[in-house]
Amino acid sequence: MREITANSIRDIEPDQIDMDGLRDRLVLEDSSIDELAESIRKHGQQVPIMVRPSAQPDRYRIIYGRRRLAAIRKVGGTVKAIVRTLDDDASLIAQGQENNLRLDPSFIEKSLFIKEMQESGYKPGVIQDALGLTRQGVSNHRVVIEQLPDGLVQLIGPAHGIGRRQWSDLAALSVKVDLVDVAKEALATLPEDTPSSEKFQAVCSACSSKARSDKKPPNRGLTSVIKDENGSSLGTLTVDEKAIAIKVTKKDNPEFGHWLEERVEATLLQLFEQWRNERGSGS
Repeated sequence: MREITANSIRDIEPDQIDMDGLRDRLVLEDSSIDELAESIRKHGQQVPIMVRPSAQPDRYRIIYGRRRLAAIRKVGGTVKAIVRTLDDDASLIAQGQENNLRLDPSFIEKSLFIKEMQESGYKPGVIQDALGLTRQGVSNHRVVIEQLPDGLVQLIGPAHGIGRRQWSDLAALSVKVDLVDVAKEALATLPEDTPSSEKFQAVCSACSSKARSDKKPPNRGLTSVIKDENGSSLGTLTVDEKAIAIKVTKKDNPEFGHWLEERVEATLLQLFEQWRNERGSGS
């Protein structure tokens, strides 16, 4: 009976449901909400949302289905919802997995979601399960988002189709130009309904042009701290026009430093071979 009740679909008043959890999409209130509302008006709600009971009586906290809930609030009437009693970790995993299947979040949306999860104190295993990523996959997203200035992603938007390499190239330009200021100037010339992927291309082009035209003194490059899953520093990564440097201080990590010293040449050769294979396969 508990299993049947947990998975049953109920009709709930939208006003009883509170927005909850972390944002996993950059855009929620957009034209697609109006289109979804019109579809629900014509055909009804085909896919239920998921909620969990709130600490307050007769109230619920949303797990996933924020767009559907927003659309039904425009249409009116009750919302079909699966009610599950889940803790924070299980709710986050359910939210991430459902959105990955249905919404195909962009690279930068996943990166922001990972940053929010880490800042909220979720464990690495939970974050990996929520997005279906490996530990290295999570690290690849985190490195990029940590290099981008605050506010830049919000200006550009989700930029579907723009991957890690393109965002990394844009982040690398931050040592030469103020990305946010240049982005604002570039976007001011575009129509309001310009797709975010085209906004990215316009911003990237403007920043590249600005970097080439500006004659600034040499800089020390872009340096970020590499941390393990517990937040402890392992070393630093410095990227500039001429080199990529990874620095591990033996004083802080003597055993790891000795281990790395014995394997660094073989590891570099392995990475080079992996890059050559990916380039040959068209990746």
